[in-house]
Amino acid sequence: MIIIDYLFLYSMTTIWLLLAMNILLTYFGYLHSSEVRAQKFNILTDMKGFPEISILIPAHNEEKVIENTVRAMLSLDYPTDKYKIYVINDGSKDRTGEIVKSYQEKFGEDRLKLINVPKEEGGRGKSNALNYGLRQSNGEYIVVYDADNTPNRMALRYLSHEIHTHSSYGAVIGKFRTRNKRRNILTRFINIETLSFQWMAQAGRWRLFRLCSIPGTNFIVRRKILEDLGGWDVKAVAEDTELSFRIYQMGHEISFMPLAETYEQEPENLHVWFKQRTRWVNGNIYVLTKYMKSIRTVGSARVLFDLYYYFSVYFLFLSSIIVSDVIFFLGIFTDYHIGITGQFVTVWLLTYLVFSLQISIALSIEKGESTFENIALIFIMYFSYCQLWLFVSFYGFYQNLKDNILKRKTRWYKTERF
Repeated sequence: MIIIDYLFLYSMTTIWLLLAMNILLTYFGYLHSSEVRAQKFNILTDMKGFPEISILIPAHNEEKVIENTVRAMLSLDYPTDKYKIYVINDGSKDRTGEIVKSYQEKFGEDRLKLINVPKEEGGRGKSNALNYGLRQSNGEYIVVYDADNTPNRMALRYLSHEIHTHSSYGAVIGKFRTRNKRRNILTRFINIETLSFQWMAQAGRWRLFRLCSIPGTNFIVRRKILEDLGGWDVKAVAEDTELSFRIYQMGHEISFMPLAETYEQEPENLHVWFKQRTRWVNGNIYVLTKYMKSIRTVGSARVLFDLYYYFSVYFLFLSSIIVSDVIFFLGIFTDYHIGITGQFVTVWLLTYLVFSLQISIALSIEKGESTFENIALIFIMYFSYCQLWLFVSFYGFYQNLKDNILKRKTRWYKTERF
């Protein structure tokens, strides 16, 4: 066999192993969904006390969305004397602070407080803003929402109930939905991606391995844990993933409560989507390399598994797709072919069908999402939206390398709102 044959075998083996893992995660995500829906507790009456909660909302130039977010937070079905909202205004140059201040004057500082980060301490990114807000708050539990989020009225009860009744939980995450999913074909793709990811990579991992990764929004965490950890890592662009690893290392679990839902605004054009996803890739590579350097002293099976999970996504799977695409185009445009015999067209078709099937199953868990339109879009995604991730990953690697070489400080990379 020549080198192209070995590369082909590597590509096919890796892709199918990752497909098998995602099928397994989807199945266990379905089981978790069924178990949660079968629970008999009444969230309105079964709360054994209401712990005090501080909601932190980091905001940087969010005038387009902050008003709806504040209204949603003030409407949460939770005793008003047991939760307080902190909007952390970090260097906004628009009307963000003005809008929040008007609501603060109307509802009082006991319910809503505007925190203006001093100029000398601001502009260093979401992690820094959250740390500043943490120092200003005093709740037993900390809940984080992005500035474009509108959670359902019961979300805080679900998050609070889960963490307050399970001492082993260091954090509990909820589910996020796409508010503007019908805007265009891009937001429809994003909606399918986010829902399938949550049922595969979150619910499935939780049900199978007792593992979850904190997203950037809609989660609750114990204040004591944050204080013991020294808050968020200000060097981390993906501060949520990084925090998850440190919570694992402390021996705590991170649970997934899908009934705690929030709606968020997703990018409506490719330029904004590309910048946002590149930031995610860059941030996750930072986390991966940070913990890979000390892998011998990690001391946590959860950390080791998630290190493998992120490594498989950003290194193994990415390289396999690249090799597969290169061999595919070589076979079309040149006389350079692999020397291994076999029904490889059939194998490729099966790969494509399995990929489409597992996402279709994930959508079937969501009420109202397993539509003909969405199923049709899934079959298009592989050739369009999914291929864009190759360019995102390449550029994310480039940005990470550039940040390391230039030793650039973390700053706000805010997603443009619409």
